[in-house]
Amino acid sequence: MLKGVATVSLFAEDVDQAKAWYTELLGVEAYFHRSGPDGRTAYVEFRIGDRQTELGIIDRRYAPRPAAPEAGGAILYWHVDDLDATLDKLRELGAKEYEARTERGPGFVTASVTDPFGNVIGVMHNQHYLDVLGG
Repeated sequence: MLKGVATVSLFAEDVDQAKAWYTELLGVEAYFHRSGPDGRTAYVEFRIGDRQTELGIIDRRYAPRPAAPEAGGAILYWHVDDLDATLDKLRELGAKEYEARTERGPGFVTASVTDPFGNVIGVMHNQHYLDVLGG
């Protein structure tokens, strides 16, 4: 039934500002851009990770419902090889801790932050991810 993540959608008031922030974080440029009827950037998309997952940033005006007053909801965790270095970089770029680094069991460590645009980003070192990728 569910085959894999097709697109991860994040929302921002200023898509150009979010695009610059994510370009700095990811080290790659967005490959797709779309403007809205008013000429403002409405959507940008990156391809990232081992499976070239789509990461889209959408103008918050097009969110399916009004934004909640606080960050929350489902958290998608991205595998990272060095969790502490990733958290350091996220903090350097202005992300704020949402959930502290937490040991979940042998080979599984998670943490999450909120980006400057109010989105929660989960990061984890996940041994199972590495095992599946290597197999």
